[in-house]
Amino acid sequence: MRTCVYPGSFDPLTLGHLDLICRAHDIFDEVIVAVLVNASKKPVFSVQERMEMIRDAVTGLDHVTVDAFDGLLVDYAKSKKASVILRGLRAVSDFEYELQIATLNNEMAPDVETLFMMSQPQYSFLSSSIVREVGSYGRDLRPFVPSQIVDRVSRRLRK
Repeated sequence: MRTCVYPGSFDPLTLGHLDLICRAHDIFDEVIVAVLVNASKKPVFSVQERMEMIRDAVTGLDHVTVDAFDGLLVDYAKSKKASVILRGLRAVSDFEYELQIATLNNEMAPDVETLFMMSQPQYSFLSSSIVREVGSYGRDLRPFVPSQIVDRVSRRLRK
């Protein structure tokens, strides 16, 4: 069984994230969307809220689960018996940072592979921080976040 972990903050989940989850769903036997618990960041949405929104957005994807983790990603991946860490790349600028992390992870856990998946062109500009910025001005978020969560995200960001 091939299991991948797709880690991230997902604050909030974007259509770009959802696209990668759907594409991974078609490749792997199990996809674990792992929400990073990072005490040093001040997220807009709690870990529980982010997990709920992801679950709402992936309804119907039968072998996608949502979880939270803290600590080292490779330790989490090994604890879940995942052989692959999935990372999305929007642009060349993402690659340098992701390569450093992948190299470090490979040093610590050579049996856990990192797979880079390019975002679809229509999502290459999209990030959670951009969604938070646009939403803070009360703009329509339907082009940027899954329909299942757009109202919830919009209400929170307008405050």
